[in-house]
Amino acid sequence: MLDSDYSKLHKNDFGSDFFWGVSTAALQTEGAWNEDGKSASIWDTFSNKKRKIYRGHHPKIACDFYYRWEEDIQILKVLGIKNFRFSLSWSRILPDGTGRINHKGLDFYKTLCDALLKEGITPWPTLYHWDLPQVLEDRGGWTNREILGWFENYVLVIGKELGNRGIHNWMVLNEPLVFTGAGYFLGYHAPGKKGFSNFIPAMLHAALCTGIGERAMRSCQSQINIGSTYSCSYIVPKTNSEKDLSAAKRADALLNRLFIEPACGLNFPLEDLKVLRPVEKLMKAEDQKNLKANLDFIGVQNYTREIVESCWYVPYLKARLVNAKKRGVPHTEMEWEVYPESIYEMLKKFSKYMPEKPLLVTENGAAFPDHWDGGHEIKDWKRTDYLQSHIAQVQRAKQEGINVQGYFVWTLMDNFEWAEGYKPRFGLVFLDFETQRRIIKDSGKWFSKFIS
Repeated sequence: MLDSDYSKLHKNDFGSDFFWGVSTAALQTEGAWNEDGKSASIWDTFSNKKRKIYRGHHPKIACDFYYRWEEDIQILKVLGIKNFRFSLSWSRILPDGTGRINHKGLDFYKTLCDALLKEGITPWPTLYHWDLPQVLEDRGGWTNREILGWFENYVLVIGKELGNRGIHNWMVLNEPLVFTGAGYFLGYHAPGKKGFSNFIPAMLHAALCTGIGERAMRSCQSQINIGSTYSCSYIVPKTNSEKDLSAAKRADALLNRLFIEPACGLNFPLEDLKVLRPVEKLMKAEDQKNLKANLDFIGVQNYTREIVESCWYVPYLKARLVNAKKRGVPHTEMEWEVYPESIYEMLKKFSKYMPEKPLLVTENGAAFPDHWDGGHEIKDWKRTDYLQSHIAQVQRAKQEGINVQGYFVWTLMDNFEWAEGYKPRFGLVFLDFETQRRIIKDSGKWFSKFIS
């Protein structure tokens, strides 16, 4: 699309109470991986293993946010961004996983939140964004049912220590499908475990922790706005054949429905994913009731659509995603198709789960190669176009009556992108990782102008 296609895109059409913001995560930005009492997370351990992360990259320094947060708050001010989503590091707050509080780590988040509020920037903390303390992984991590108690204890510490500081907006888990699927089934994310024997218990425990986290936070704070975030992709069958239609249905159940439906009291979608039926043997009598979470909003995290075809040799799912690059369609550096209508379709789909509750787009963005000549400008028109086209689709959803109340760009600045290391750049702000120099990209300037 050309810029002229967005002549009708105006911030005012979203309403004065619409939340415009950016999202980040502790492991991807903070660095200071073993300082001021912090213990190792599963990603600190995983990144030390050979051939797990692109070119041996690691998050030990990342964006150095732990020490440069004041500079980054000033960037938020310059950009006019009033809502800042970040996550709390479990291993920085509770180095042993449970029990002893590391007050230096906790004080970091207290100071950060106080500074944000002082500058008129609303904090949106995420309780868990994939960085489980390694000491808990040594005891089975998300496959161990004891994590229900570990997580509740962690959330109660957060609620009691931070709940009285004027922080009212919280998110429980970030994309449970990704950290259980990639970390406990496929093994290409931390902690690197594989197989259904690991995935199914991790899936159950993560789903239960959504409700556990929501209830624990409410027990500490009366005035609260709490949700959880879900990765999703618009699923389209490659053909209208019965096999491809069936494959797309299974892929949709796995990629889009697996965690949101239990949180809404609908159970796991086992009719369409019969391979997950062994989870029923792991469930205790009270689990069905406890899977439901009283969420105040649903965080929708969408980047692309997926074309799905039947594939007999793919274990369990019997379906595969058709790569966007091989299909010859516009795609990002992650080889995700650029398909703006996907975010509209997913907002429409997720709005049906809790019609009375709002949706927030808690992540949307794109990685493209950025070319820096050492100057003061980064011309990233592809990212700007991506944001414009996707915000236009959010506007379309809102105009059709879908209750979407916020949009957060992923991400503020280039950072450590998990197994892909520092290669993909999603930021509105360019980061030279050698010098830690920050440069606002043209996409950041456009977003700033749009929301101002």
